[in-house]
Amino acid sequence: MTERSHSDKAAESAKIAAQAQELQGEIVKLRRHLHEHPELGFEEFETAKLAAEKLETSGFKVKKGVGKTGVIADLAHGSGPVVAIRADMDGLPIEEKNETAYRSKNPAVMHACGHDAHVSCAMATAKILAGQGSALQGGIRMLLQPAEEIGDAEGKSGAARMIEDDAMNGVDAVIGLHMDGGLPAGKIGLAAGPVMAASDAFTIHIYGKGGHGAFPETTIDAVVIASTIVSTIQQIVSRKIAGAEPAIVTIGSFHSSSQRGNVISDEVILQGTFRTFDLKTRAKIKDELDRACSIARVLGGDYKIEYEEGYPCLVNDPTIVDVMREVAIEMIGEENVITLKPKGWSEDFSMFANLAPGAFMFLGGELKRPGQHEGYFPHHTATFDIDESGLWIGSAILSQTALRLHQVLRSK
Repeated sequence: MTERSHSDKAAESAKIAAQAQELQGEIVKLRRHLHEHPELGFEEFETAKLAAEKLETSGFKVKKGVGKTGVIADLAHGSGPVVAIRADMDGLPIEEKNETAYRSKNPAVMHACGHDAHVSCAMATAKILAGQGSALQGGIRMLLQPAEEIGDAEGKSGAARMIEDDAMNGVDAVIGLHMDGGLPAGKIGLAAGPVMAASDAFTIHIYGKGGHGAFPETTIDAVVIASTIVSTIQQIVSRKIAGAEPAIVTIGSFHSSSQRGNVISDEVILQGTFRTFDLKTRAKIKDELDRACSIARVLGGDYKIEYEEGYPCLVNDPTIVDVMREVAIEMIGEENVITLKPKGWSEDFSMFANLAPGAFMFLGGELKRPGQHEGYFPHHTATFDIDESGLWIGSAILSQTALRLHQVLRSK
């Protein structure tokens, strides 16, 4: 590659970055509007309506009601590969505690994970790409997705429902971003390979024989059995999984059938989750959960395990990551492009990336307010908020990555 080609690429990136910076005010304004009006999964009617209107204004062909409340929008310039750009729209069932001017106006609903920023960056990205004319060497598909945070009555998330409605048909690559409240504004996080965990839930029923607390010898105490099982389960990662293989097992809920101190329980229900980055490790943990629960039978009781399969592991395509990293370095400098370690978070963007090569970047938005300690604004809490100063970076990188991917895909 010649120095001239490096120079040309850098000039293209600088031009897109300048366009994104000009839209920074619009991005922040839209983000704050969405933050004031959050909607829960599969209820994003006003958010979807607003996004559809903006996409139509930008010249996209819009289809509504995809995956129940989602939107897809297509922009084509001749024949060529199609790059999809995804943004999730849903909020969380949390009562906001922030006292900002743009705090949520919807009781017990809040954008506590940055999806308002995702949509805002996506709208600016669409606007930038719509103005590229002949520089656009293929198609762009915007995926405005409902319900990343929850599943419906059948346990299917927004990505799964959009896929069922053919949202990924004809897509050659898919990209997206996620706000990262632990990464400073002005920086992005990126890595190839597994970057977000597969997430699976489980419910364990432990059966014993209840009785009076004064006569424990006549019972099979489900609480004692369950306590032993919990202790054993929490040793799975440290003793059964290789140290180099990241995995998490958590018991988050312990419920006894007894509500009194002098009544020995005949049943305990445990609920938990496990996070993995490898299919073999995922299967191994299931085997070890069953082995740990077999203690119940040794102690005279019984058990049943129910699994709820969650989102698959998100694996970033190396080629797309290389393109995204190159673009990011050109725009914000190598010192601001951080190679992240895999996160224990889980994301249904992985479902899109299982159908076409995909990559997800993390956009820095760590917020610091005078007089408040760091870490006061974590995701999924009532005080979550972001530093908005780097939102233009998300739109700039997504736009230029999409343009450059057209060139890369056409050359294959």
